[in-house]
Formats: sequence, C-alpha cells, structure tokens
Amino acid sequence: MSEHSFHLVCPHCQATNRVPAARLSAAPKCGKCSQSLLTASPHELNAQTASKVIQKNDVLTIVDFWASWCQPCIMMAPEFKTAAGQLPQVVFAKVQTDKYEQATAPYNIRSLPTMVAFRNGKEVARQSGALPSNQIVQWVQSLQV
Repeated sequence: MSEHSFHLVCPHCQATNRVPAARLSAAPKCGKCSQSLLTASPHELNAQTASKVIQKNDVLTIVDFWASWCQPCIMMAPEFKTAAGQLPQVVFAKVQTDKYEQATAPYNIRSLPTMVAFRNGKEVARQSGALPSNQIVQWVQSLQV
C-alpha cells in the first residue's frame, strides 16, 4: 500500500523532491542540497524557475506577480512575507513582472499586484490588489483542502 506523496521544487537548487504527505509538517529537506523545502518565506522566481515551480509543485503555491514601479506592490511585499511565515506548508513565491515579462505572459496578469494560487500546475484562484497579511492568510486558508 503506497502512501500519498507530493512533489516539491527546492527553492534553493530547483531539484524536484517527492515528499510523503505525512512528512510535509516535519520540515522536509531537499534530497539534493539538504536545505529546507518549505521555508515559510517567499522566494524570488526568475524566467528559468517560474514555470518549474508553478508546474511541478503539487502543494498549494501562491505566486505574487509584482513590479518594481508599482507602489501597492511594494507596500504589500512585507504583508506577503508575514503571511508566508504564518502558513509554513504553503509555498510562497514572487515574480517581478517588469523584469521577467516572458515568464509572466502565460498567466495573463492584467493588474498589479496579483496573487495567483496554483496546485498541481493549475491555477485554482486569483486575487488582485494589495492586501494586509491577515486577509492574505484568510484567502489562502479558504483554498486549502
């Protein structure tokens, strides 16, 4: 009898790891680089890593699409980080749209900031506009099964 497992992309070395569901809450480490897979902190994605993280992570992955010129994006950044710290079993990531336009094009981002929730490579929800951390946490918790 096989136990259900999840694929997680390491935020440090980009290796894809298979983690048994029962071990998700036990601070799983990467099989390649031995660093934490779930960091409770958002990590920056670039043109090479955005697609892999979004497509390969089986766990809920929240991506903040933002731009350096966007004042609401800058104001929301610490709130996003605070929310990530409160939800350690969710992957939080950021993509700078003005720097990585090609990486963000497939996601049809029309306003900033926009948070998109992905699970198993598919978009499950989207939220546009800056939110305080407590509302980010509530939104993410409403998506968890």
